[in-house]
Amino acid sequence: MRAHNFSAGPAMLPLAVLERARDELLDWGGSGMSVMEVSHRGKAFVAAAEATQAALRALMGIPEEYAVLFLQGGAMGEFAAIPMNLTAPGDSIDFLLTGDWGVKAAAEAEKYAGVRVVADESADHFVRAPREGSFTVSPDAAYLHYTPNETIRGVEFGYVPDAGPVPLVADMSSTILSRPVDVSRFGVIYAGAQKNMGPSGLVVVVVRRDLLGRARPQTPTVWDFTVQAGADSMVNTPPTFGIYLLGLVLDWITDQGGLLGMAERNRAKADALYGFIDASGFYSNPVDRDARSWMNVPFLLADPSLDATFVARAADAGLTNLAGHRSVGGMRASIYNAMPLEGVRALVDFMAEFERTHG
Repeated sequence: MRAHNFSAGPAMLPLAVLERARDELLDWGGSGMSVMEVSHRGKAFVAAAEATQAALRALMGIPEEYAVLFLQGGAMGEFAAIPMNLTAPGDSIDFLLTGDWGVKAAAEAEKYAGVRVVADESADHFVRAPREGSFTVSPDAAYLHYTPNETIRGVEFGYVPDAGPVPLVADMSSTILSRPVDVSRFGVIYAGAQKNMGPSGLVVVVVRRDLLGRARPQTPTVWDFTVQAGADSMVNTPPTFGIYLLGLVLDWITDQGGLLGMAERNRAKADALYGFIDASGFYSNPVDRDARSWMNVPFLLADPSLDATFVARAADAGLTNLAGHRSVGGMRASIYNAMPLEGVRALVDFMAEFERTHG
């Protein structure tokens, strides 16, 4: 029996996607080879990569004035690649900090440009997003960076920040494809694949074309957005299996009703879990209600000494990877697109029984 995997990433994949990949693993498209063995420059794979990009554009509504890149190095690689592509020496970048990944992105960006933190929620231990309109973006900033959903602490923006004429850059690793988004509001969207898009090893970058052509001379060729856009992300051997799996995931999302279907599905899961936590006297969620993540739900037990027992008993029940991030402790249930509502209901039932026997 497959477990209900609540890992923050690499996360669970839709069963239908895994089954299709299994069926095609040894003979992809009648080639007599695995997709992992075919040439990335062969006509069959080039066509598949183009189809994957077209499907992503269709689902997200990505306009033609944006390039879509399939790169490597994960979101952390983009912490460096983006300032190398969008800033010149002496430039500054504005940051909104609502969690650990934004802090890491700002620290990496400091190697290449000045960093100005225009909103910082660390004083309250990252339990909220800044109020809309409560910060001022520097008119001379190279871009404004934020993390719409902070995976570790489960803090999510309920709005898209207004950056004015300054390009808005978003690390959507843990929220991409979970609901519709107006891509035209952004200069750059980037996301590691291992939450909602497929296996680890692939990072998707959506960049507005007027921001191309600015890379510093020392920017590695594989991270030069302009070069990669001109070569259809094939300057080097791309993460072929990740691109293939992304295509299967996009097909699955389309079958589920697209991003509107995903939004309905994800809202129902989040409401079920938060509703149970709020009604319980045994569990609590530390995040402000208007900043609660749909994707990552941290929760605390009334008696922290029971944490290890909870994790172990949950695993015995087929509910895996519920321990919170090592930096914050507690519990965390990541309920990305592939997690079915049945999985969340199974978790709620387990939590209720654990409260009954240990509360």
